[in-house]
Amino acid sequence: MRIGIDIDSTLHDYWPIFGRIAKRRFGMDLAYEAQRDWNVNVLRPEQLSTVVEESHSDENVLTAVPYEGAVETLRAWADAGHWLHITTHRATGARNATARWLEEQGIPFDDLHCSFDKITRCVEVEIDLLVDDSPINIARAIEVGITPATLLHPWNRDICEEEGVLAANDWAGLSTVLNERYFAKASAKAS
Repeated sequence: MRIGIDIDSTLHDYWPIFGRIAKRRFGMDLAYEAQRDWNVNVLRPEQLSTVVEESHSDENVLTAVPYEGAVETLRAWADAGHWLHITTHRATGARNATARWLEEQGIPFDDLHCSFDKITRCVEVEIDLLVDDSPINIARAIEVGITPATLLHPWNRDICEEEGVLAANDWAGLSTVLNERYFAKASAKAS
């Protein structure tokens, strides 16, 4: 199986980093629970770009802490022979720090791609399953026939409910959901 995995808000808790920078730079308090989509309307587009760019600085990338269970789940997938494609909306300038972070955290990967068009790359490398928090990427994955899965966040709950996306509150739950509802079915089809 070929699995695509996002990083921010998927492998680690991105919102505290993003919120801290928005507060320090622009005096904006961005409550996680109030974030219903990725269009952060309280920030002007240029402010949003500034916050995202700073959030992907080497320092912020390298000090991120993986969600509990994320590393172990990806290691289990790699040990089971799955091909792991790490895909992120980070600019290409963040690639080296991102690769270093993945290696330092012990997160296995076969491919790392920094791009603002994840789905095109996922189609190119024939991804079967995409783990990503973005409602836009979830919708686009469905459109092109890639099965989406995610950790639940305020901004993706609606699409998860509407589309029946494989989802859970944490990596332990997501691993269980995927083992029971996705990998088992994929193995049965292959038999």
